[in-house]
Amino acid sequence: MQQFDAIVLILTVLVALSAFAEKVKFPFPILLVITGAILGVVPHFPMIILDPEVVFLLFLPPLLYDAASHTSWHDFREEIISISALAIALVFFTTITVALAAHYCIPGFSWPLAFALGAIVSPPDAVAATGITKGLSINKRVMTIIEGESLVNDASALIAYRFSMIAINTGAFVFWQAGLQFTLLVCGGILCGFITGYIFVWLHKMITHNSIASTSLTLLSPFISYILAEQLHLSGVLAVVSTSLFISWRSPEIFSYQTRMRSKSVWDTLVYILNGFIFLLIGQQLPNALKELEKYSLPILIAYGFLISIVVIVVRVMWVFATAYSHNLLSNKIKATASKDIQDEKINTWKNVLIVAWTGTRGIVSMATALALPITLIGGAPFPQRSLILFLTFVVIFVTLVIQGLSLPLLIKILGVKPTLQAHKEEQELKLFIVQNILHFIEHEFPIHLDDKIKRQVKAEYEATLLQLQNKIENDSRRQHRNIVKQSWLSIPIAPILTAQIEISRFRRELLIRLYKEGSYSNLSIRKLEQELDRDDLSLNEVLMRGEE
Repeated sequence: MQQFDAIVLILTVLVALSAFAEKVKFPFPILLVITGAILGVVPHFPMIILDPEVVFLLFLPPLLYDAASHTSWHDFREEIISISALAIALVFFTTITVALAAHYCIPGFSWPLAFALGAIVSPPDAVAATGITKGLSINKRVMTIIEGESLVNDASALIAYRFSMIAINTGAFVFWQAGLQFTLLVCGGILCGFITGYIFVWLHKMITHNSIASTSLTLLSPFISYILAEQLHLSGVLAVVSTSLFISWRSPEIFSYQTRMRSKSVWDTLVYILNGFIFLLIGQQLPNALKELEKYSLPILIAYGFLISIVVIVVRVMWVFATAYSHNLLSNKIKATASKDIQDEKINTWKNVLIVAWTGTRGIVSMATALALPITLIGGAPFPQRSLILFLTFVVIFVTLVIQGLSLPLLIKILGVKPTLQAHKEEQELKLFIVQNILHFIEHEFPIHLDDKIKRQVKAEYEATLLQLQNKIENDSRRQHRNIVKQSWLSIPIAPILTAQIEISRFRRELLIRLYKEGSYSNLSIRKLEQELDRDDLSLNEVLMRGEE
C-alpha cells in the first residue's frame, strides 16, 4: 500500500511537470531527472524501490516497441550499415575504452568489474534520444540513424553485460564462446521477433473490425515477444524491435481506422507515463547511491563520474567522425545532375556527423542494468563496487542528458542545419499526387456509374484542392472551400455522394498503402495523410449512421 501511495504521488508530480515543461519549452527527460534527484533528498518523500527484473520487463518492451513502431522500415534498411557501425561496433569499443579508464584510474576495479561498468554505460537510450530530439530541425537521415542505433544498441550492451557478469562470478572468459553466443543471441532474437510479429499480424487480421480487441493485442505484443525470446535465452530487445518493425510495416493493411485512432491515444498515454516514471526514478537513485559511498569524498566521486562521462562522450565523437569519413557513414550518392537539396546535404555532411556524434544521451537501459547488479555473488560474498557502479551510471546519465541534451538545440542553431527536404513541402507534393490520382480515378476508373451532375459535384472538391495545392494556398483556405462544397450537396441527393465518397476513400487508402510499400515518400508524410484519411472515414461513418437513423 505504501508503494501504491508513492506511485500515485510520483504520477501527480509527473502531470504537474508536464504542464510546466510545455510552457518553458524545456526538454522533458532532463527536467524529470533533475526533479527526481531533488525529490530524493526531500525529507519523508516516499522512495519507490522496484525489482530490476520488473524494470526490464515492465518498462523496456513497451518503450522499445513504441519507438520502433515510429521507425520507417525503408529508412532503417537503407541506413543499416551506419546503424550497425554505431549500435554494435561503437558499443563494444565504448565498453572496452570505459573498462580501460575504470581499471587504471579507479582503485578497486578489476577487469571484469570495469567491463561491467563499460557495458552498462555504453548504449545511448532510445527514449532519451527521442525526448531530446523531439521538435528539433534535424535531417531525416540523421534521425533515422540516431533512432535506429538506439533501438539496436541495447542488445549489444546487454550481451556484453552478460559476459562480464559471467567473468565476475567465474573468473573466466572464453572469446570464441562469447562470439558464438553473441551470434546466436542476435540472430535468434531477430528471428524470434519476426515469427512473433507474423503471428500477431495473423491475429490482427482475424479481428480487424474489433478495435478494442485489436488495441489490446498491440499492448500484449511487446511483452509476449520479449518474454518468449528471454525464455529461449535469446535477445529480448531485438525480438521486441523486430516484432514492432514487422507489425508496423503491415499496419496499414491490418488495422482499421478505428483501431489506429484508438491505439494511438492509448499508446501515447502509456508511453508518456512510462517515460516520465522511469526518468523520475533515475533521478531518485542518486541520494541512495551516495549514502552507501561514505568512504569516498564527494570531490573524488564527482571526479570519477566526470572521468567516465568524458570518456563516453569523447569516444563517441571520435568514433563517429572516424567511421563517417572512412566508410561514408552519412555521405550521399550524388550524381552529376544532383538537385540543390542534395548538394546542400553534401556541404553539410560534417555538420550532420557532428549532430550524430553529440546525440549520445544515456537513460533507462543503463540505469536498469546497473540496478540489476546482484547484491551478492554466487558464493555469497558482497558484489564488489556495486554502489560505486550505480553512482557512476547515474552521473553518466545525468551528464549526457543535461550537457548534451541542453546543448543540442544550441548546436543545431549554431550549425544552421536544416532538413534537406522540408516535411511540409514533401507532404504537399504527396497530397498533390494523391489528388491527381483521385481525379483520374473518378474520370476513368470509377467502379460504379455516376450521374454527370453528381460526378461534377464530386470532382469539384478535388479540383479546387488541386488548384490550391498547385498555387501553394494555405491549408485553412482548403478547409473553408470544402465546407462550401459540402453545403452545395443540399441541392442534390446525398446518398449517391456518400457512395462515391466511400469508393474514393477506399481508393485513397489502397494508393497510400502502395506508396508506403514502395517507399516513394517518407514514413512521416504517409502517416500524416493516413491520419487525415482516418478522420475523414470517421466523419463519413458518422454521416452514414445518422442517415440510417
